[in-house]
Formats: sequence, C-alpha cells, structure tokens
Amino acid sequence: MSERWYKEAIIYCVDVDTFQDSDGDGRGDLRGLISRLDYLSRLGVTCLWLNPVHPTPNRDDGYDVSDYYGIEPRIGSLGDFAELALEAQERGIRILLDLVVNHTSDQHPWFQSAVSDPHSPYRDWYVWSDTEPADRRQGIVFPGEQTETWTWSEPAKAWYFHRFYDFQPDLNWSNRAVREEIKKVMGFWLQLGASGFRIDAAPFVLEQVQPDSTATTKDFGILDDWRQDVQWRKGDAVLLCEANVEPDQVVSYVGSRPDGPNDRTHMMFNFLLNPVLWLALARQDAEPVVECLRSIPALPAMAQWATFLRNHDELDLSRLTKEQQRDVFRAFAPRADMRLFDRGVRRRLAPMLGGDRRHIELAYSLQLTMPGTPVLRYGEELGMGEDLSLPGREPIRTPMQWAPGPSAGFSVAKANELVKPVRTRGRYGSATVNVQDQERDSGSLLAWFAHTLRTLRECPEIGVGTCTPLDLALPRPVLVHRFDAPEGSMLFLHNLADQPMTVDVGAQPGMDRRPIEVHSDSDYGPLPASLDGLQLRGWGYRWVRLRRGMAD
Repeated sequence: MSERWYKEAIIYCVDVDTFQDSDGDGRGDLRGLISRLDYLSRLGVTCLWLNPVHPTPNRDDGYDVSDYYGIEPRIGSLGDFAELALEAQERGIRILLDLVVNHTSDQHPWFQSAVSDPHSPYRDWYVWSDTEPADRRQGIVFPGEQTETWTWSEPAKAWYFHRFYDFQPDLNWSNRAVREEIKKVMGFWLQLGASGFRIDAAPFVLEQVQPDSTATTKDFGILDDWRQDVQWRKGDAVLLCEANVEPDQVVSYVGSRPDGPNDRTHMMFNFLLNPVLWLALARQDAEPVVECLRSIPALPAMAQWATFLRNHDELDLSRLTKEQQRDVFRAFAPRADMRLFDRGVRRRLAPMLGGDRRHIELAYSLQLTMPGTPVLRYGEELGMGEDLSLPGREPIRTPMQWAPGPSAGFSVAKANELVKPVRTRGRYGSATVNVQDQERDSGSLLAWFAHTLRTLRECPEIGVGTCTPLDLALPRPVLVHRFDAPEGSMLFLHNLADQPMTVDVGAQPGMDRRPIEVHSDSDYGPLPASLDGLQLRGWGYRWVRLRRGMAD
C-alpha cells in the first residue's frame, strides 16, 4: 500500500490551537494533540493535515508565517513536533503540513530586511513597483475585507504586491533564491517526520506578477522542482494541491503533459465537485452530481482527487450560477450572517442540515463514495456547530468538544482565557455534543463515523477504481454509481430526498456471486440477486459489493 497510501487514506484536518490544551494556558498545543492520537486512531484517521503551525503574528489564523523553520511557541517546540511525528507513525498516522509560501507575514525577517534597505539581499524576494500600479485594486480575494493588492511601504519607498491581506506580502517566485529556500524548508520538515504538504493557494504561487500587466502566466516548473526534490528526499511523500481552477487547467497541476504521467502534485482538492454536491443536496436532485462525474477531467493513473464537504474556510459557491447559489443559500444559509464574501457559507455541516442524523449520514456517505480520498474537518464526526458571533471564517474554528463542562474538556483554563470561545449551551453546545458522551453511545454519530470509515477502508475500489454513474431510469433524487478496480466492484445508491424511493438496478456486469450489502442506513433485509425493487428510505444509502478481486 505504501506507494499509493494517499489513495486509501482518511485525512483529518486539525487546527492545533483549538484541538487540545495540555498545559492549561487556554490554547491547544502539540502535546495536547499527541494525547489524542489514540482517539484519532480509533476513529479511523490515517493522515493528519495540520493547519499552519509556524511562528506567526496570527493576524490570519497562522497563514501569515514569520518563520518557516520553527513552531509557534504558544503551541510547542520542534521537539514536540518530532515527538508528534514519531507517536503518529507508531499508530499508522501520517502528517501533512500546510505549506503557505505564496506570501509571508510582513513581520518575517526577510520582509523586514527588504523594506529597510533597497540593497538588502531579500529585496528581490518580494514583488515591488516604484510607481503606483494602475491595477492596484484588481484581483481582490476577500471583497469587503481587502481594498487593494498593491500597498505603499513608506520605509521601502515602493509599492509591494499582496494577493491577500496587506500584512501578507507575496514572495517573488521568479527569483531562483526564493525557490531554493522553500525547497530547503520542505526538506527540513520531511526530515522531522512530515509525510508531505498541502500547498496553499497554489495558482497564486505559480503566477508571475508584474505591475500594470494584465498578462498572467503560471510557471509550472515550480511544481516540477518540488515533485522531484520531495520524491528524492522521501520516496512516498505527497503534495496535496489547493487549486480552485477551471476544468481544462486541472491536469496541469498533476502532470507536465496531457495524457502523461503524474509527475507534479500527487493530489488535488476537488473544487469542481464540492459545490455540486451541495447543489444536489439543496435541490434533492442527483443530476448535478451525475453531470459532474461524467465531465470531470481524468487524472493520470497515480494522481488522486481529495474530496471534502466542509473545510477550514467558507464553503465556496463561486463556481455555481447565481440561481444555483440562491438555492444553496436558501436551503443551508438563509440568513445574511451565515454567508461570507457574497459567495460562501461560514457554517458547519450539522447545523446546515438541521442536525438531522439521517441527512448528515447521507451527506457523508455521498462524500465518502465519491472518486478520491476523503478529507474531514475536526469535530464533524461529532456534529459540532458553528459560532456565528465570531467574525469572518472563525465560526467553524472553535475548540474541539471533548466533554461536558465550561471548557468542553479542551482545556482546564477558565472560559475567558480560551484561545476561542467554546459553545457550551444549545443544540450543538458541548453539554449536548461531545466525545465523552458519544464514545459511550453505540448509536452516536461518532460511532457511525468510526464504523463507516472502517468499512470504507475495506472498500479500496473507491480510492483506486473507475467511477461510473449508471444510466438508468431513476427518480431524480436517486444517485446510483459504481466503482470497478482489480480489487473488485462496488455499487452505491443514495436518496437525496426525505421520501422513500424504490429503484430497479438490474443485474450488473461483473457480478461473480450474489451481491452483498456491506453498509446501509437501515436493515433492508435480504438483497435480491436481481438488484430490482431496491428500497431506499428518505435520505437513505446502500453500499453493495458486486464482486471481490478479478472477475473469472
């Protein structure tokens, strides 16, 4: 499995500072995360994706890095990270680090040197203009929070470029010295035990920016260098790419030639599929998913999609039409304070679905049976809610709810000393939603996740097989698709409506014996060999094994 471990992984996204506090200062830390590795192992997690852990002024939740070779002192030390990597490895858990190298913090010594002296060796590590760029208010990523992409630096007597906030100056990726330094950074963390990196804002890293120039080119040679260097240093290390790009651009991020090998990043977040899943859930109509699965670009053999429903950012609906966005907003974010940047939803999944267990399970069954490797956000396995009183993207970045109590078992510190507030009351508060109670309840959502993830790992076809939506006369809310691989063939049925459905699938090619139901929302009784007259309850799902291993 080692050469393709990422194709059969369960990736779990963690903010270290909101996961577990070990020393009572009110902030989560690496020692706290180490203490919870057994929980993650029982859940079925095989890979931890850590949101930024480097030293930071923390004006953008750690995405403003001030030292790529260190650990933020408030969450631990390099020794703690090395211990985390060792303890995780012993449990079969790998670690991916956020690689945030489109920009640095304006407090990074490189930028401080660059602004202080025009002859600084770091001056050309950033992007400058001596005159005010005509396009200084174009290309804004955070409308309403950001007013420009070029900002005047009085000490430097020049304008500097920043694709994101003005305290995050962009690195100059046309500078060979920058490229070599970041390769050293990657090598450093691989030596300390990381198994790879999630590449933040990849398209902007590749973008070659010039003031007053509308022509934008991307240098994919950066990804070529990274892949070669990473593979040389650690043969099974992985690059997971965040690139919300058009379908005809996707393959360029994973391979250097059309129809060629996977010689760039190993994995791509599936931003094409994610909003379509939400549109299908909102409309209770499987057709958007069917169309997406049929039209999505084919990746090279060893490349892999990473699927997600919710992540650490807002749910980005910008790929949908305005009418489609309205349908999703109406269903899952009806109030203005639930939305962000006029394009996204700043809520967790459970409250978006009204806390209905059947609907939550259906949504995650749908994600887990899509082509690729699933990525889960911490707390989703419990059905945690968001805190809409927090600004921006913060509502879904609240402390993990381990137990009832004023600090939810996250910390022994007082509530007013916590890094972020804990929800204690209400339907999604820690008094109601927490690990301690759900671990004792065999019917809990946590128990469902553990069982479902265990079943998923027994179905490698999903990670490595070919996905095909079945062309059948089906009710609009019903999706039926299958995966075929040398390991076997699986069939999946999902009902996106809260009304029972009956489906005639018929005998399927490649069935070697009587089909076996391996997972479902309910006990539907014996599975007919004809696969006709299959019942699906409202928001129901069924996973069916058609064959195991190569067909005779």
